[in-house]
Amino acid sequence: MQELGGLVESGHGTAEFGRAFVTPSETELSILDGWFAEGREQVWMSHGDHVSRIAPGFEVYGTSPGAPFAITADVSRHFYAVQFHPEVHHTPKGAKLYENFVRLAGFTGDWTMGAYKDDAIDKIRAQVGDGHVICGLSGGVDSSVAAILLHEAIGDQLTCVFVDHGLLRLNEAEQVVTMFRDNYNIKLIHADESELFLGALEGVSDPEVKRKTIGKLFIDVFQKYANEIEGAEFLAQGTLYPDVIESVSFSGGPSVTIKSHHNVGGLPEKMGLKLVEPLRELFKDEVRALGRELGLPDSFIGRHPFPGPGLAIRCPGEITREKLEILRKADAVFIDQIRKHGLYDEIWQAFVAILPVRTVGVMGDGRTYDFACALRAVTSVDGMTADYYPFTHEFLGETATRIINEVKGINRCTYDITSKPPGTIEWE
Repeated sequence: MQELGGLVESGHGTAEFGRAFVTPSETELSILDGWFAEGREQVWMSHGDHVSRIAPGFEVYGTSPGAPFAITADVSRHFYAVQFHPEVHHTPKGAKLYENFVRLAGFTGDWTMGAYKDDAIDKIRAQVGDGHVICGLSGGVDSSVAAILLHEAIGDQLTCVFVDHGLLRLNEAEQVVTMFRDNYNIKLIHADESELFLGALEGVSDPEVKRKTIGKLFIDVFQKYANEIEGAEFLAQGTLYPDVIESVSFSGGPSVTIKSHHNVGGLPEKMGLKLVEPLRELFKDEVRALGRELGLPDSFIGRHPFPGPGLAIRCPGEITREKLEILRKADAVFIDQIRKHGLYDEIWQAFVAILPVRTVGVMGDGRTYDFACALRAVTSVDGMTADYYPFTHEFLGETATRIINEVKGINRCTYDITSKPPGTIEWE
């Protein structure tokens, strides 16, 4: 807008984060076909800057309480602009906006995930050739889909390395090894380096230092195991587009680094491995669709996301083995509750964070001074935006009671109802 003669400014009073409602002007606009049937549309906002003056030739077609120029267009030059995010799940009719745009631009809209799979396999084969690939496998959907895609493309040229950094959920290491080594017959190395990671994280409380420490060790561990694999030339990772956006702009643009991701960039030359990231341009919902194309079962594709740094970023403050053990048990109870109530597939991601505070409690005739925890459960499709899941008070009360009764070390539970934005899904 500013490049065309308008003015973009930052200032108080016009910032919008999260859910907002746009109302239309009286003039119709073809790109908005299918919108405003009920008088207004829900959109998802995430902006501190605002358009204070639209460019010459533009007209206003929609406004929100904090964005008087929420939808503008210069129809004669085929310029269309929105202040909100149409690409995310929490703008319910955002897809319709894109369909209209594709039609106006003269495209056919016949892209399919099957075509993406075939193209990705061709690109992997062209990049890798006869080389051997090491894939960083966490057991989550992203790295697992990447591993299956790579295995379909290059077969035995792939070796997966599962780094057990001591920050996994309850019994997760055993589940990952069983799934890939036994069920998929993929060459898998189980690298138990938990002592290395936990030792390096001892006394660390800053979230960025945690992520960077884990990222550096992650690369060092791969260096160690890469040297043991004959002919290894490539390192494959399940990096997604939201990871890239939060770390660095995909196109070199002005996106702000929100947080470091342990599996994005920073690959040192000393590692001697070239990077393969076949999912780098996909959102999470697209990765799940790709998984279905590859024949993965729905029960696996529907698994909740789990961050690469693991429980480290669900443990604000200093990480200790005691806190991690408490956290694992509390998280297991929470997920068990969600499954028992038939809510797992309605929720994008759910977990417990152990808080860096102790609180006074009473249990029986005794006084306790234990940790507080926060429950977090969100709905989303791609992870770019999220809203908290509206549990009933009965569910929350029952879950809190179970955690406090069954997990020694916790005497207080809270529920996090922050959306993304302004918060992130994870606590760190």
